Amino acid sequence: MRLVFVTQSVDAEDPILGATVAKLRALAQRCDELVVITDHVGAHDLPANCTLRTFGSRTKIGRGLRYLRALVPQLLRRDRPHAVIAHMCPIYLVLAAPPAKLVRVPLALWYTHWTIDRTLKLATALADVGLSVDRRSYPLDDPKVLGIGHGIDVAQFAARNGLPQPNGTLRLLALGRTSPSKGFATLVRACARARADGVDLQVEIHGASSTDEERRHRRELEALIDEQGLQGAVELGEPVPRPAVPALVRSFDAVVNTTRGQTSGGALDKVVYESAACAVPIFACNPYFDEFLGGLPVELHFGSEDDADLARVLGAFADADPARREEAGRELRRRVETGHSVDSWADAVVATVRRLHG
Repeated sequence: MRLVFVTQSVDAEDPILGATVAKLRALAQRCDELVVITDHVGAHDLPANCTLRTFGSRTKIGRGLRYLRALVPQLLRRDRPHAVIAHMCPIYLVLAAPPAKLVRVPLALWYTHWTIDRTLKLATALADVGLSVDRRSYPLDDPKVLGIGHGIDVAQFAARNGLPQPNGTLRLLALGRTSPSKGFATLVRACARARADGVDLQVEIHGASSTDEERRHRRELEALIDEQGLQGAVELGEPVPRPAVPALVRSFDAVVNTTRGQTSGGALDKVVYESAACAVPIFACNPYFDEFLGGLPVELHFGSEDDADLARVLGAFADADPARREEAGRELRRRVETGHSVDSWADAVVATVRRLHG
């Protein structure tokens, strides 16, 4: 099987897109050849049957032209690819559609985000199949969309052995850009409520502030921490290099994901699955995590943007027996292994492509 995979970046150290490398490696293991067309190449350990082509340019027009110059020769080869897979950026599929359809190469779009625009609608109409973590994490309701799991590198995000050394303080970690959509203000307010209820806790928030909005919101969060009297209890830190994330996650009692739930579909943050792969309990508010976080010996799901509800579940978790916390972590690890690993994800992609060819 030959596949063409189009993505923004191939860089294992990228704090946002670094997880793509493990997915590519798993796909390459199932292909005769995997051609990756990308804007940027950094650190990676992709095998020899993975060919990299770049289309980086200082202008959008330049990137588009270089992208097509990299793609079209692949479509015109005698041994044509079995599919072109566009990763997260619908424009990649839209630009690929005319030449790909001319030579009858199927098109797939991997997308897990709440943003709906004309490009996504057009890409979905042009695609032969849409792929996402869950059908609900693809923001358009279309029968061609399949949920195939997230694709977590369970070797990199290995399970921890036992619980961190207890010291009477509940230590919580939150990861993500300082965007308002990440809901960190809800976490700060919930911490203030929980501490007022007698819960001894400390929180570290680590994330990038790359845009004007994110820098502005970081300042708002800093002011909120001061306003709530949480200096020393809540730390707003810098982003963590991706290779350091697994060890950091394993060192905390639990991780909190306050990314807002969306009514029209939305991203199921990979940090939830990565934390779960480490056998670390993860609190989340997105309603689409109801099944993944359900049926555990401790409650981990809370209402979106509901700081009172988050404070409630944090208090219950602080009071929970350590054995129940550890059991919840082990079960979460099992759920990632069976439904959200890079191997299960790559198997599903290859099986989907084969179905497209009858």
